[in-house]
Amino acid sequence: MSVPLLLQTLRQNPLPVVVDVWAPWCMPCRAIERPLAVLKEEYAGRVDVVKVNADEQIEAARALGVTGIPTLVTFREGKEVARHTGSAPTAVLRQLFEAGLAGDAPAARVARKGAAGPAPVARTLRALTAAALLLTGWLSGPSILLIALAGAVLFSAVYDRCPLWRAIAPRLASVLRPRGQ
Repeated sequence: MSVPLLLQTLRQNPLPVVVDVWAPWCMPCRAIERPLAVLKEEYAGRVDVVKVNADEQIEAARALGVTGIPTLVTFREGKEVARHTGSAPTAVLRQLFEAGLAGDAPAARVARKGAAGPAPVARTLRALTAAALLLTGWLSGPSILLIALAGAVLFSAVYDRCPLWRAIAPRLASVLRPRGQ
C-alpha cells in the first residue's frame, strides 16, 4: 500500500484502524500474529486491521514513525490514539483495539501503560553516567569492574527498548518471585 493510499485509508475510514507493521523474518511479529487474527475476528465490523510489511513498504512504515517491529498503531478519524512496539500479550493487544473504539487520550495511555520506561531526561543522564564510567574504567587500567558497571548503567537507560529483555523479564520475575506470591 502506498503512503498516500494508507494515509487516505486512515483518514476516511469510519471505523478505527489498527495498523500492524511487521516483517516476515520477525519472530515477535509471528508471535502476535495468531492473537491479532483472533482479535481481528472478534472486533470485525467495529475495528479494521491494516497490515504493513516493513520490508516491502518502507516508506509507509517511515511515514508512521516506526522505529522497531512489530509496531501496532491505532487510529481513529485519522488521528493516532495508541501505539505499542514489540511483542505483547493478548490483553495489551486488546487494549489497542479498545483505545480505537474509545478514541480518547486516556485509552491511549492505558494501551501504553507499562511500556513507558525511564523519562527522557533520566535516560540521557544514565547514558552520560555510563559513558563517564566507561571512560574512567578504560583510562584507569582498564578496570573490568568499572566497565561492567558502565554496561549495567547503560542497560538501565535502554532496557525498555530491548526486545530480548521484554521477552525474558516476565520469566525472570516469575522465577525470582517468592513462592507465596
